Amino acid sequence: MEIMDSSYQISGGIYLVLNPAMESKLLLAKLKSALSVGLQVVQIWNNWQPGTDKLALVKAIGELCNSHRVPVLINEEWQLVMQSPFLQGVHFDDVPADYAAIQQAINKPFLAGITCSSNLNKVLWADEHQLNYVSFCSMFPSPSAGSCDIVMPSIVKKARTLTTLPIFVSGGITPENLLALKKETPFNGVAVISGILSADDPAQQVKHYQNALSM
Repeated sequence: MEIMDSSYQISGGIYLVLNPAMESKLLLAKLKSALSVGLQVVQIWNNWQPGTDKLALVKAIGELCNSHRVPVLINEEWQLVMQSPFLQGVHFDDVPADYAAIQQAINKPFLAGITCSSNLNKVLWADEHQLNYVSFCSMFPSPSAGSCDIVMPSIVKKARTLTTLPIFVSGGITPENLLALKKETPFNGVAVISGILSADDPAQQVKHYQNALSM
């Protein structure tokens, strides 16, 4: 069994957000395809179907990702990090009420990131509390981004002056608009849901994002 350790790192690249509401066999097949060409981070969005065996699905996802040394983060439900050795961390949508208590409860090293939207105070909080990254949502309109506000590139530019943490951008990003965004916005990686999960060939789509990110 793969166990969580502190050697997992997050520095940038392609960050795949999984929608657990998808049919599990299809979700795992698409994940396996995407992993074959290289992901840097995987997050499980807390969008569960009623009755889902969360720990079983986390285990199946974690076994695939951990074999590639790709960290798996859970969205919001940090208690699952305590229960599963296949999770390496948690992604917060908002600043938690008592982060110190969460750290004490988990009681082992874990990765953490947070969605910032246009709130630069979250960037300062993440930097002060030594999180592993910040993520901006949404750069473009996207059905997967939910209630995220549209973030102006100037906000991301300002964030870069406030922290050295890796910055991810997300929300409606395609390989094409990623190229344009790179010209005016400093960031380290891109977080994607439907842009990869809805593709017939996820591996090929990951390559398109990788090429755009590296240009």
